[in-house]
Amino acid sequence: MDPRSEVLLRQAELFQGSVLLAGLPADDLLGRLPDAHGWCWHAGDQAALDARFAERSHFGVNAPERAFDTAVVFLPKSKDLTDYILNALASRLAGRELYLVGEKRSGIEGAAKQLNPFGKPRKLDSARHCQLWQVTVATAPEAKSLESLAQTYELPLAEGPLKVISLPGVFSHGRLDRGSALLLEHLDKLPSGHLLDFGCGAGVLGAAVKRRYPHNQVTLLDVDAFAAASSRLTLAANGLEADVITGDGIDAAPMGLSAILSNPPFHVGVHTDYFATENLLRKAAKHLKNGGELRLVANSFLKYQPLIEEHLGVCAIKAEGQGFRIYRAKRG
Repeated sequence: MDPRSEVLLRQAELFQGSVLLAGLPADDLLGRLPDAHGWCWHAGDQAALDARFAERSHFGVNAPERAFDTAVVFLPKSKDLTDYILNALASRLAGRELYLVGEKRSGIEGAAKQLNPFGKPRKLDSARHCQLWQVTVATAPEAKSLESLAQTYELPLAEGPLKVISLPGVFSHGRLDRGSALLLEHLDKLPSGHLLDFGCGAGVLGAAVKRRYPHNQVTLLDVDAFAAASSRLTLAANGLEADVITGDGIDAAPMGLSAILSNPPFHVGVHTDYFATENLLRKAAKHLKNGGELRLVANSFLKYQPLIEEHLGVCAIKAEGQGFRIYRAKRG
């Protein structure tokens, strides 16, 4: 059981009614709180919750339509995303309770200040290296639309400026990260056919590739619903059409790909997690057709070359700079 869930269950009497659990972990909490429902934006967690608690968790970037008497927010990594989630829920909880739970190392103590606009927060519990905070919503705020919180920036590319639209919680919100910048400089000579932007974030690589290679089919895949929503906005802002899907890692990707492009993540919340990337490297060959190419950018200190060569074939370093390397390998 997730330690944040354990802290909630220490106060289980507070959560017996119709409660919404926003950003909940994929553990047994719904089993212990029979009238609770979830709101999830991580495709892997949602799949696990669906398998155990069918129709008890809503997936997406907007709060579920169903009514609830109280809500608990599991502290997201992003301050901007926390603000959006808290506002969305507080707007429907006038005179009722809103809770925030999180690990101390995730910054729950500071994040509790984000409850201030709704009333006077108080700490209810501190255990399992976590804290639980509560606020009675004195005045329900007006709900902010997600798109009103988007940040937009332009990238000067050879084909003309590319507009990027980034939503709260998305990797490198509002700016281009150095790894993607390097990969954007090395999108030459991609094979024709079906291209995948794996871990698409705000859709920078997928949109750039679709514009540069308009006759190729392009799919953008991310585990996060906010990333998928960002990618759709970025594509639309540039008049581009591509498939955007959510799923838990490379297993959710199409088969018969001509190329996989990725600036893969290795952080989930405050935790370091290489599983999604290592799983990609182990299984890329299965999703690539013969002669299909993997082109990946990663921090130079990550030793991915041996893993790529073990599972895919000869791996070359196509470029490096500013602490990043681009790896290129073809399925034989």
